[in-house]
Amino acid sequence: MTFWPRASAPTRLNAMSCEPVTPAASLRRFRLATIHDIDAMQRIYARARELMSARGNPTQWGMSYPTRDVIEQDIRHHQVMLFVDDVIDNAGSSASNGADSDGTMPHAVPQERILAQFALCPGPDPDYAHIEGAWLDDDPYVAIHRVASAGLVRHAARDAIAWVVEHHGNVRVDTHPNNHAMQHTLETMGFARCGLIQVSDREYDATRIAYQRHEW
Repeated sequence: MTFWPRASAPTRLNAMSCEPVTPAASLRRFRLATIHDIDAMQRIYARARELMSARGNPTQWGMSYPTRDVIEQDIRHHQVMLFVDDVIDNAGSSASNGADSDGTMPHAVPQERILAQFALCPGPDPDYAHIEGAWLDDDPYVAIHRVASAGLVRHAARDAIAWVVEHHGNVRVDTHPNNHAMQHTLETMGFARCGLIQVSDREYDATRIAYQRHEW
């Protein structure tokens, strides 16, 4: 299932920046992940772990989180959203090698790439039941977990979060106290810092900063 950004699908504009799409790339869009995406997703999560460690946050995801089992479970529950586009790599396509034997130029096939990925989970989240602080409200919400950017375009993770806010009016998310980049992203996007929660899938280093944004 594919989800087009509301403002950009009919106008051939970049989904988030409203800049014209170049001939080499199609519209950015969101779709549910399938089991066939898992290898690419694992590579993106590995990159994210390395980046977090280099920025002074080595323990949020450690060396292996999220594991393949966690990713597969998210996919089976239809909770993984991928932010994707299509790109034609002219340098690597057969078109760059000249015409076919019949004199026609070969058609370059677009290749889909994942720009960002995240789990979108309906509440209530058991880890959010107890908070040192206070949520904005007790209304129904969705929770964002396991956000990662592939590093291919700027602000991909931010654009993914913005899509969730647009389509789900009440959103909760948490992040590690050492993940200053995510804290900055959430706070500049209008999320309120609500307090501290403890995640149940960690034996240590379980404290997370809880955020919420309720638009409608």
